[in-house]
Amino acid sequence: MAMDAKKKALGDVRRAQSKFERAQQQLSQDSEGRRNSFERARNAGATLREIGDAAGLHWSSVAEAIRKK
Repeated sequence: MAMDAKKKALGDVRRAQSKFERAQQQLSQDSEGRRNSFERARNAGATLREIGDAAGLHWSSVAEAIRKK
């Protein structure tokens, strides 16, 4: 019985790790998309403050996101 519990627990660990890795990958893709949209807005002439207002962020957070290439 203890072996069954251990086997189940290890299966839970593998599933949780797999789910975590998928979420990390999605977050990375979403962050890149956000950064690209900030850069497009900047290239179109928007100020960091205008981009920040549109995103609901402080302008310094926008600048930091753009720098993280």
